[in-house]
Amino acid sequence: MEKTAIQIKESDHVATATVELLPAETVIVSGIGNGRPMKVEERIPRGHKIALRDIAAQEEILKYGEIIGVATQPISAGHWVHVHNCRGAKGRRFDATPAQQQGE
Repeated sequence: MEKTAIQIKESDHVATATVELLPAETVIVSGIGNGRPMKVEERIPRGHKIALRDIAAQEEILKYGEIIGVATQPISAGHWVHVHNCRGAKGRRFDATPAQQQGE
């Protein structure tokens, strides 16, 4: 059975695994990835993110073409991207008070 991960936008740093991925397997990056094969470097649960390229520590992580988090350590291509190596940023823009949001 061919294992796939879905990449939505060309700018995405991650794809979403459609099934559990295991080390040394090849995953086919579908969607905008157009069937590109990629080596899996560690176990990635179904529905979780796989790094499509190396991501530097403190670099913003893109999914759906939007920033979803910031890497807390370097993440190599083929590795699992989750709470152990990134900090979520998707909802953080709502943490500021209205005055802070307006730059006051």
